[in-house]
Formats: sequence, C-alpha cells, structure tokens
Amino acid sequence: MKILFLGDVMGRAGRAAITERLPGLRRDWALDFVVVNGENASSGAGLTPDHARALLAAGADCLTLGDHAFDQKDMLSFIETEPRILRPLNFAKDAPGKGVRLFPATQGRKVLVTQVLGQVFMKRPFDDPFSAIDLALRSHPLGGLAQAALVDVHAEATSEKMALGHWCDGRASLIVGTHTHVPTGDAQILTGGSGYLTDAGMCGDYNSVIGMDKAEPLRRFVTGMPRERFTPANGEATLSGVYVETDDRTGLARRVVAVRQGGRLQPSAP
Repeated sequence: MKILFLGDVMGRAGRAAITERLPGLRRDWALDFVVVNGENASSGAGLTPDHARALLAAGADCLTLGDHAFDQKDMLSFIETEPRILRPLNFAKDAPGKGVRLFPATQGRKVLVTQVLGQVFMKRPFDDPFSAIDLALRSHPLGGLAQAALVDVHAEATSEKMALGHWCDGRASLIVGTHTHVPTGDAQILTGGSGYLTDAGMCGDYNSVIGMDKAEPLRRFVTGMPRERFTPANGEATLSGVYVETDDRTGLARRVVAVRQGGRLQPSAP
C-alpha cells in the first residue's frame, strides 16, 4: 500500500499548499491512503469545520489533531459528526470524538490510524501515551482487519518520539512525529519493520518562526515582552511529510521517504 502523511498544516498558507498540491500527488503517486495533521490549519491554532471540509475535499482520508484539538470551539461538536477526524487518544477521558479508527482504503483494504500526545515539555499533563497506544495496537493487530497502521506522535521532545517509535516497532506500518513544525532527516525502517520519522515538519511558510510571522516571535525573544498576537506567515508554503510503502501481507514498511514539495525547502519525493 502507498501511504502519504503530511505534517501540521499551518494557517492559510498551509491550507493552500494542501488544496493546490494534494490532488495531483494522489493521482501521480497512485496513493492508497492520505493522512493530514490539521491542528494548526485555522489561524495557527485548531481546526474549524469549514477548513476541515476543505482538507478532506482536497484528498485527505483522515485528519489528525493535537494539543490544539479544540481551540476552535466548533470542533467540539463537529468531531462527533465527522468520523474522518481523530483527536489524540490520550487527550482527556471525556473528550469528544475518537482517538483511533479503522479507515477504508483502496481495493477493500483497511488502515488503522491513531494519535497520541507526548508528556515531556507539554503544557498539560496528558495521560500516559505508552499505555494508550499499546492498548490501541493490541486491539487492532497488523494482519487482522488492518492491512496497515499509522501512529501520529504529537510531542515536543525528540527522545519521547523516538521511544514511542521503538515501543510501536513491529506493530505499526509508520510511526511519525508532529508538533514541532521542523522536519527531521531520520526517515528509516526500524529493526522490527516499522517506518519511522521523528518529525514530519509543517505544511506552511518556512520563512517564519515555526510557521508564525517573524516579527512578534523575534520581538518576544529579544525584549521578553509581547506586543501583538502571533499570526501565521502567509508566504508560499512547503508541503512536508513522509511517504511509506507497506507490505499488504505483514503491514510493515518496505520503503520510507521524506517528502518536501514547493516553498523554500530542498524538494524531495518518492
């Protein structure tokens, strides 16, 4: 199976990159399944129903969220009506929506998608991601109903992402990090056969400070004082993510490649 994961969509520039480029990538790369992290798609914080619909219409089969899952309050009710949107598995016990789901892909195959939040350096004490993801993967083993499984690890610390990658190794097709908006260069297949990338990067304008217009972050770093709200940078965005090819029999990865399309970053593709 050919699966594409795209990192945190950042504001208007990120949405434009998805809507302009994803339909062509689905066609040209003959993709079987696409996951997009959309938690910063609306003004850099959260996801509105209208923006969610636009990302799904562009070719995403599933949207994952993150620690900003419900910053846009309409998502509290919308996520209950749209099964293609997942909030983090360990966000809160009473949070609306689901953190894991089995999705249909091409040729009658199915893909498990789930997301967990890290605990290290995060602003809230989220539940233990290791036990949460362990239960999800034990309940949906590769080779059963799922021909592939993807884990989005939304976390700040690279060490925690790597630890979760090894924790899931052999039980998922791809473990990929999100949240820091900076793509890493360590795409690999782990010893147990799972594809791995510490961070997919963002779909946003890289002439910025992790997707935000440079002026206000620089002012705060230099002076220690805020003056204005952060606003997403709106130059041409780079589409950032990871592509994985899986074995339908085992569900494990055969090939993993970082993806960079458009914008300022050095281009790369399968």
